[in-house]
Amino acid sequence: MARPSFSFSLIIIFPLLFHLALSKTLKRDVKALNEIKASLGWRVVYAWVGDDPCGDGNHPPWSGVTCSTAGDYRVVTELEVYAVSIVGPFPTAVTNLLDLTRLDLHNNKLTGPIPQQIGRLKRLKILNLRWNKLQDVLPPEIGELKSLTHLYLSFNAFKGEIPRELANLPELRYLYLHENRFSGRIPAELGTLKNLRHLDVGNNHLVGTIRELIRSDGCFPALRNLYLNDNYLTGGVPAQLANLTNLEILHLSHNKMTGIIPVGLAHMPRLTYLYLDHNNFNGRIPDAFYKHPYLKELYIEGNAFKPGVNPIGVHTVLEVSDSDFVV
Repeated sequence: MARPSFSFSLIIIFPLLFHLALSKTLKRDVKALNEIKASLGWRVVYAWVGDDPCGDGNHPPWSGVTCSTAGDYRVVTELEVYAVSIVGPFPTAVTNLLDLTRLDLHNNKLTGPIPQQIGRLKRLKILNLRWNKLQDVLPPEIGELKSLTHLYLSFNAFKGEIPRELANLPELRYLYLHENRFSGRIPAELGTLKNLRHLDVGNNHLVGTIRELIRSDGCFPALRNLYLNDNYLTGGVPAQLANLTNLEILHLSHNKMTGIIPVGLAHMPRLTYLYLDHNNFNGRIPDAFYKHPYLKELYIEGNAFKPGVNPIGVHTVLEVSDSDFVV
């Protein structure tokens, strides 16, 4: 019975391969990639041989370029050129690759702003620009990337306010903005993102209160990890924060927060890591925290808690790699 199945598979696969071989790469994409090639450093160019980024009869596809067929043509769907010391401004020609689903230029030396034309990439799902030297304000056009699920902009020099247009990304799951120079308040509109699981805005210059962020019932329904550390947040920990029942990590270290810790947080069913250190909290830690079945670490030093309040776990730096969430 295996022979007919094998033969049937060959009947299907061979025409597909033949069609792929005959397909031509869309001129738009060929032009865009060759413009990018002309602007990049030698470490990329030496591996990009030939004129067709999707490959031809004489040359393979360019390294880091993934193509797919669309009708009678091939189009570029993924561009991954990272950790190759690319120097210079963000290559605007990238925004002409309208079928991109993944753009990964992380760990290079890109400078300047993200161009407004980034909003043209309507099919983009993953945008990874972390570990560059990008700067200026984020263009609100990022909010036009309706298919985006992962946004990595950490370890750059972006400034200004976090654009509220990010709340227009209905599929967004992971948002990394830490280690920049963002200022102002965190947009409360982000709470409307039904699929957001990870929000990291740590190590910026943000102000305001958590109450301003958690200001409506039902906000952040899927959020698991919330990093607000190393900013200039004030005010207390609102009792409403306990409504984020999927929260596992809450990182509030190194802010200017005050008040007592509400007992409701101890009843968050999935809470595993709670960092309160280096603020101005006072009072006692409710006993319920020490009975929580999943709480592994509770950091409290650098506050004004009453004597006898003890931490939970050994104080180590918790680092979650961006690559843990890339799919």
